[in-house]
Amino acid sequence: MSIFPESWPVPQRRAFVGEFVSLSPLDAARDAAQLYAVTHGAPEIEALWDYLPYGPFASENAMRDWLFSMQNGAEPLFYTVTEQKTQHRVGNLSLMSLAPECGRAEIGHVWYAPIVQRTKVNTESVFLLLSYLFDELGYRRAEWKCNNRNEASKKAALRLGFQYEGLFRQHLVVKGENRDTAWFSMLDSEWPGRKANFQRWLYEDDSISLSELNAT
Repeated sequence: MSIFPESWPVPQRRAFVGEFVSLSPLDAARDAAQLYAVTHGAPEIEALWDYLPYGPFASENAMRDWLFSMQNGAEPLFYTVTEQKTQHRVGNLSLMSLAPECGRAEIGHVWYAPIVQRTKVNTESVFLLLSYLFDELGYRRAEWKCNNRNEASKKAALRLGFQYEGLFRQHLVVKGENRDTAWFSMLDSEWPGRKANFQRWLYEDDSISLSELNAT
């Protein structure tokens, strides 16, 4: 007899509220104007789109059209990130590669306005989704994947407590270029320690870096 259920719950579009951010299901009509404003307008800002399969967008309307095309699909499940302090919409991330029959999902399509990069916005956004997957849905595995050239994303994965698993060579073609994909994962057995590190760094003491906490 299998020790596992036939399937785990399918992740849903719902709201999540933290101290620094809130996540809400993507709503193109509500979100597009603010998201476009904070992610376009200068080359150094639009560099955030370099490793994504879409963007930068030619206009706010173009971005809104793309967001509309994404907001109701079966997957990915997109969540808009709102910074609690300002109540400004500052980015997006999703749950994708959903495999409820295996208790597995990926956190992907992660992008934020430069004004909130290197703040607690990304850390708490990922923490809220990992808590959902592991604590509420009982999932066995969470994944993080990125272009192997995207050094910032690879460093973020390790800092957040994901473990590097390997390189999928010539995995995709993105914007007409080869993409070798770096794979990372976190398992349910690792989550209690990672969760404690998240909570300590986010809410108690950030004098020691999350990277250092997760390296111990």
